Amino acid sequence: MADKDSIQETHNYHLDIPMKNELFMLQGSNSLDWGMKNRLSNIFNPETGRTVMLAIDHGYFLGPTAGLERVDVTIVPLLPYADTLMCTRGILRSTIPPTFTKGIVLRSSGGPSILKELSNEEIAVDIEDAVRLNIAALAVQVFVGGEHETKSIHNLTRLVDMGNRYGIPVLGVTAVGKEMVRDAKYMRLATRICAELGASYVKTYYVPEEFETVTASCPVPIVIAGGKKIPELDALKMAHNAIQQGACGVDMGRNIFQCEAPSAMIQAVRKVVHENMSPKDAYEVYQNLKKEKK
Repeated sequence: MADKDSIQETHNYHLDIPMKNELFMLQGSNSLDWGMKNRLSNIFNPETGRTVMLAIDHGYFLGPTAGLERVDVTIVPLLPYADTLMCTRGILRSTIPPTFTKGIVLRSSGGPSILKELSNEEIAVDIEDAVRLNIAALAVQVFVGGEHETKSIHNLTRLVDMGNRYGIPVLGVTAVGKEMVRDAKYMRLATRICAELGASYVKTYYVPEEFETVTASCPVPIVIAGGKKIPELDALKMAHNAIQQGACGVDMGRNIFQCEAPSAMIQAVRKVVHENMSPKDAYEVYQNLKKEKK
């Protein structure tokens, strides 16, 4: 039996301090379950409400693209600078050290390669395997306006249902095909559809005109895709403009791992995202870190 004599009398109720009920940091997320919020806190920095996601999931349809030929050599050294990593379960199990304790955003849709119609995707991960991998979020491609639009949106809704059962957020990734117009009107449509159907946050492309209307009309956080490789200063300008216009982070891949100095670049991106540093000053950070590496 318990030793009742050692039980101290309770007295410290702090009656002068009201019970706190803090709002969650991310827009549209306050009513989510505790587990959902906890996982999102492993993606978005709780101090800034923003994220630098490192996207390396390109191989699921491109194969060993430039910069991802050897993930163990080119990507693993960058992990300390990423808030979260977006990858496939194959790369996660084979290459990413299990000591990486930040959030994993798991690519959960797939099917066709670059040789076929990309919108013809299926759900490619079982929810139990996602739980087994201890991931922070499931990522699914949504092809609004694509040939297989309905199938991709159904993939999103099925993942949302599965994620809700297990407390796992879903990232809706708005895919933009060659025939689709990349403007604010399309981005408003695609991001809002993802949010309406249950995505906890949305990844989309930055557009230079009226991007603030995209973030304003989407009730959940938006992170921007890095897109194809562009000059470093231009990539930093894009990240800065997106953040200043309401984005909650970036999901960069090629503009980091295809850069001449990937480690310097991801640290410069962090300055823009988390410290509101100007692109000019962040580019100077990049150049200085690049010189130190040599």
